[in-house]
Amino acid sequence: MITLLCGFESFICRMLSVLFMPAGSCSVLGLHLCFGGAYSLCPTGRTSCSTMADDKDVLRDVWFGRIPTCFTLNPDEVTEREAEAYYLLLPRVSYLPVVTDKVKKHFLKVMRAEDVEEMWFEYEGTPLKWHYPIGVLFDLHASNTVLPWNITVHFKNFPDQDLLHCLSNSIVEAHFMSSIKEADALKHKSQVVNDMQKKDHKQLWMGLQNDKFDQFWAMNRKLMEYPTEDGGFRYIPFRIYQTLSDRPFIQKLFRPVSPDCNVHTLGDLLKEMYPDALTNDGEQKRYQVLIHGIEPLLETPLQWLSEHLSHPDNFLHICVVPVPTD
Repeated sequence: MITLLCGFESFICRMLSVLFMPAGSCSVLGLHLCFGGAYSLCPTGRTSCSTMADDKDVLRDVWFGRIPTCFTLNPDEVTEREAEAYYLLLPRVSYLPVVTDKVKKHFLKVMRAEDVEEMWFEYEGTPLKWHYPIGVLFDLHASNTVLPWNITVHFKNFPDQDLLHCLSNSIVEAHFMSSIKEADALKHKSQVVNDMQKKDHKQLWMGLQNDKFDQFWAMNRKLMEYPTEDGGFRYIPFRIYQTLSDRPFIQKLFRPVSPDCNVHTLGDLLKEMYPDALTNDGEQKRYQVLIHGIEPLLETPLQWLSEHLSHPDNFLHICVVPVPTD
């Protein structure tokens, strides 16, 4: 019991240090750090544009976003003694199999080897897809819940119809690199990623796996560059997720600049891809549009969002969730 209390106290201290850090800011869109729930960036207004180098604080804040999480073992699992909960600050930009090795080791201590199969996670009855970034899973399923996020751990009855099997991090790496290559095909016709060497691809993965911001961005910055005269990427890599849909996500071709050279915004994207997410004049707001746990202004340029709020897989993941009723 003493060990549990000490562990919980340590977790609370670490959680509070994240949730109540002094606010910071960046120059584009008047972004400011705020902490109401999960670690996030909150846009408060628009100011003059700046270069990506000036916005490095935004990239860093996105990278180090954390979600306080409580892992509990499914009561139906066979254990030799009571399994205590395990607390962890999950990185929003990573994937569950990459950051939950300690969770697995914790619960294996109370289980017999013959009762252990592939580990998987669920939240309130919904199996959590490991190939979605952690922040996307939270925004899609738990954005309006009280922290910590309560995740249930399973070692039996793997839901084959809902989840892909993942027996090692090499599978996560293959999925991650496939996403990066797909994103670069949209942005640069694959020219940038094809010019990289195998060690450069490995640097991107190792940076994510080991939570090394500088190591990752030293290489990823190449994937964010474009000729000034183009005004942005060829197409914006994005995925729009909906909680009230059987469709996994919406993904289509969309340019950051219109044929008549007008800059496309987040609102322009939603108007074409998912107009129900927008609120018409006089209507009550029905949906929240979340990127990394925040609701960016609809006037935010899509190119800027793609450069600064994309996940490490280089996709802009957008979650459309109902406005809470309580």
